[in-house]
Amino acid sequence: MSFVAADDGLRGRLVRAGTDLLGRDGLDGLGLRAITREAGVSHGAPRRYFPTHRDLLAAVARSGFDDLLSRFQPIVAGSEDPTDKLTALGIEFVEFAVDRPAMFELMFRHDPIDGGLVDGAPLREVTLPLFAAIVELVDAAVADCDDAAVRSLALWTNVHGIAVLAANRSVELVAGPVDLRDLIARAVHAHLAV
Repeated sequence: MSFVAADDGLRGRLVRAGTDLLGRDGLDGLGLRAITREAGVSHGAPRRYFPTHRDLLAAVARSGFDDLLSRFQPIVAGSEDPTDKLTALGIEFVEFAVDRPAMFELMFRHDPIDGGLVDGAPLREVTLPLFAAIVELVDAAVADCDDAAVRSLALWTNVHGIAVLAANRSVELVAGPVDLRDLIARAVHAHLAV
C-alpha cells in the first residue's frame, strides 16, 4: 500500500499536489504556497498533517520511495539468480532516476528533508529495508561472503552514481553513446567478483 493511498483526504491531496509540481516544475517549484495552491487549499491547511514544510517534502519524497519499491517488488520476486536480480534492480533504479529526475533528487538530497518525519519516523529510515534487500542479494551471489554490507554499499554507490549521471544526461557527455543496461551489468559483476 502506498503512503498516499493510506489517507486519501487532505494529506493525500497535498502529497499528490507536491508530486505533480515536482514533476512539472522541479525542486524550485516545490514551495509550500505552490503546493497548497495546486491542492486548492489555504496556506495553513497543511499544518494539521505536516507541521513543517520539511515534513511535507518528506511525505512527497516518501511517495517516490513507495513508487520505487513497487517497481522493485516484482524484480525481487522474479528470477532466482541474485546477480540477475541485482542487475535488474540497478536498471530499474537508473530508469526511475531518468524518468523522474526531480523526484529522484528530492528522495536522495539531505538538505531539504533532513529531519522531515513521515508517520513520526525519519524519512531516511524508509531506505533501510531497500538496502537490506541488496545486502541479502549480494550475500547470496557471493560464496562465503564476509563483507556483504560493505560490498553492497560499494555496488549501490556505483549504481547510484550511474543514476545521477544518467538523470543529468552526463553519461553521453563523458563516454559518448553508452548502453546503460550494459554499464549497470558491468558494475554489478565487478562488485560481485571475488
